[in-house]
Amino acid sequence: LPDGRHLEGDLVGEDPDTDLAVVRVNGSNFLAAPLGDSQKIRVGQLAIAIGNPYGFQCTVTSGVVSALGRSLRSISGRLIDNIIQTDAALNPGNSGGPLVTSRGDVIGVNTAMILAAQGICFAIGINTAKFVAGRLIKEGKIKRSYIGLGGQNVPLLRRMVRFYHLPVESGILVVSIEEDSPAQRAGLSERDVIVGFDSQPIAGIDDLHRRLTEEKVGVRTKLTILRRTEKLDLLIIPEESKSKEDE
Repeated sequence: LPDGRHLEGDLVGEDPDTDLAVVRVNGSNFLAAPLGDSQKIRVGQLAIAIGNPYGFQCTVTSGVVSALGRSLRSISGRLIDNIIQTDAALNPGNSGGPLVTSRGDVIGVNTAMILAAQGICFAIGINTAKFVAGRLIKEGKIKRSYIGLGGQNVPLLRRMVRFYHLPVESGILVVSIEEDSPAQRAGLSERDVIVGFDSQPIAGIDDLHRRLTEEKVGVRTKLTILRRTEKLDLLIIPEESKSKEDE
């Protein structure tokens, strides 16, 4: 620890699909960083990365939030959606460290950089991290259902929100669909925008992840989408997401 203490930790659980894990450490007098809200991040705002690159402890680098809604492939092969892109310098050893605002609120968990590029680094949004950590602490693992698509958060046209009386002002733009997946069998198409799942509003990737985790695998579920100017309800049957060890 920064104060010189050396403590042993026990692995509570890990989630390769988001490259996150929870470790339990016994001790006292720990300082906790305040957790922010990654839904409130804006492109261009200050971003500060903290970590131990190449073993240099407590290194701080700064930059800005370069983009939102990126997708990044995790070590399990699954796409992690809603990734934060920043130009704050990250190097080997930064992974797992916090990405914070100028006020010190944690908005992301640093995860990767493109080695051949300068200034292109990524962090998992803190809302995703809080949800994953909570499930790991409670159950030790995350059982996910999966529908087989890639997407990103997008704002909805105001006239569409008013016309269909939608309870959300944003949704998930479908950018890719896996072959022979529940999404393909349900009739989803690229450029569709998901605004509801199981009769619950879906404002973004985090909302859909929560519903997919809680939803029973194999249950026929209503998926509400916007296709061009039409509002449609499709029926989708989520499947259990398998790790590579299960394949």
